[in-house]
Amino acid sequence: MGEPTTDGQRPVKRRRGAARGRILDAAARRFYADGVTATGIDTITAEAGVAKMSLYNNFGSKADLVRAYLMARHEEWLGLYERRLTAAAPGPAAVLAVFDAYADHAELAYEQGFRGCGLLNAAAELPAGHPGRAVVRAHKEEVEGLLAAHLRELLPGQEERARSTAEHLAFLLEGAVVRAGLEGDSTRVRHARELASSLMAAL
Repeated sequence: MGEPTTDGQRPVKRRRGAARGRILDAAARRFYADGVTATGIDTITAEAGVAKMSLYNNFGSKADLVRAYLMARHEEWLGLYERRLTAAAPGPAAVLAVFDAYADHAELAYEQGFRGCGLLNAAAELPAGHPGRAVVRAHKEEVEGLLAAHLRELLPGQEERARSTAEHLAFLLEGAVVRAGLEGDSTRVRHARELASSLMAAL
């Protein structure tokens, strides 16, 4: 059957949904390649091929668009992690799946190459109190929480040791991602994975 046209609502909703996706995709490319502050609304709408009003119909403000971009990047990383976790054997490999997901993220086809963690890059530009900073903090806390959960399985009854080791690994991972961003590839993250594997072997 064709699209209902008696009230016009469903086609409009579909068009809005398609426009929202194009806007978010364009924002993701430009925010990551050029930075949040340097990327204006006109640049995003031109790349997305939509009118400025369409952007504001889908996102109330640039701040809302930035937050949506950060949420989408978080979900993208979670998808990479879940795929790695599904393929991992029980035990230390589950911890290493977190590192593998970061390496996978670094190896995606970015327009100007890998520039580091897109969430941290954005957070560095955002003022205190910006809703996007809360998204980035929640992402980093979730990553450390995943590490801690896997470590609790490896260290039953040793809650504090699992927590402190997770914090250690999170610091190792974040430092590696920063260096990887400066160098433009996943090599440092791969090295961090090797260090994490050696650390767990000594637990």
